[in-house]
Amino acid sequence: MAPSPLLVRMPALASPLLLSPRRCLPAMAAAAASVRAAPALTASAPFSRLRSRCWFSASAVREEYSSTPIDIVADVKTEKIVVLGGSGFVGSAICKAAVSKGIEVVSLSRSGRPSYSDSWVDQVNWLAGDVFYARWDEVLVGATAVVSTLGGFGNEEQMKRINGEANIVAVNAAKEYGVPKFVLISVHDYNLPSFLLSSGYFTGKRKAESEVLSKYPASGVVLRPGFIYGKRKVNGFEIPLDTIGQPLEKLLSSVENFTKPLSSLPASDLILAPPVSVDDVAYAVVNAVVDDSFFGVFTIEQIKEAAAKVRVS
Repeated sequence: MAPSPLLVRMPALASPLLLSPRRCLPAMAAAAASVRAAPALTASAPFSRLRSRCWFSASAVREEYSSTPIDIVADVKTEKIVVLGGSGFVGSAICKAAVSKGIEVVSLSRSGRPSYSDSWVDQVNWLAGDVFYARWDEVLVGATAVVSTLGGFGNEEQMKRINGEANIVAVNAAKEYGVPKFVLISVHDYNLPSFLLSSGYFTGKRKAESEVLSKYPASGVVLRPGFIYGKRKVNGFEIPLDTIGQPLEKLLSSVENFTKPLSSLPASDLILAPPVSVDDVAYAVVNAVVDDSFFGVFTIEQIKEAAAKVRVS
């Protein structure tokens, strides 16, 4: 997305004379300081531009209006995110959406850079590494938010480790290095009975959620999508999950008024919870990154609403 220009006016002068070389630099420094003290830009303007106009006289003694102007322009990025698991299905969608909105993106994953090539891929800084052994002082430098897509299946211990412990390590690292926001991709509970929610997958996710909300009570974000659909690339092949997810999402949305009474039944959401587009999850993350009033736990419908705000911006 093209940078949004922000014109910074020079401090008013006591006389109408334009600035000489020796007086230009201090004035430029004052203008730059006013930019640093200015309120943060909105989501629709992820860049700021500092424009200072200085007039240099042909003579070192006389200052004239006929001197030639020199524009000095600097683009300053206002957001930088670190996506954990950025080369995966959900992570890559988040990287792509963030890049499209002018956000600087760093991805940390075991595989590093993905094997496929798209125009946005070259705009991401891909790092290969393990969360448990990451050099956080290098990974998190300058980050304004960490987004974790870490999670997976396996035996009980494996699920507790990747869904819970790995995310907890990341949350504490982000907090230690002063990253102001943390976004966690969690999971809908599907109205499952408690004995099913006691599995390593769900207990790991819920422990990670607790850590996020504890360490980031006013800026932590937990997204709880259900089944996520989209075009998933695996070993060079594209799996079109949207051929199932998209029609199902439309069907469940159209009959929502009729199925609401059933939502209180145990495990009912295994059938009734609508799928979520991977792009909706990605744009909801972007909204979480740029909107400081967006924090807490978000349901499937709230994820879609947050995504819609970014899509129309």
